[in-house]
Amino acid sequence: MRVKRGATKHRRKKRVLKAAKGYWGGRSKRFRMARESVRRAWVYAYAHRKRRKRDFRRLWITRISAAVRRHGASYSRFIKGLRNAGIEVDRKVLADLAVRDESAFDALVHAAGVAQSA
Repeated sequence: MRVKRGATKHRRKKRVLKAAKGYWGGRSKRFRMARESVRRAWVYAYAHRKRRKRDFRRLWITRISAAVRRHGASYSRFIKGLRNAGIEVDRKVLADLAVRDESAFDALVHAAGVAQSA
């Protein structure tokens, strides 16, 4: 007895073409091209979800470093000073404080014991 796959095949094509909606030209209309494009897009999406975490950490570290340099200290000494002082604040929060609340960040720099008197 043969297997008829009409409905299954149609569902699969429909799912792929729906995912390719908005792609340019044949990539959104022709199944084979759409399948390749969608597969590649999913690979990039997966990789870049991982990448985003690295990118944000780099941004936070850059912001913290810039803010700490105004006090005449380095990023690594600041982080070490915070650890020694028993202050546990993650880099996301530190970067936010450096940008939005300078007085609170200044207090942290002094608590870490790395601020140089200007």
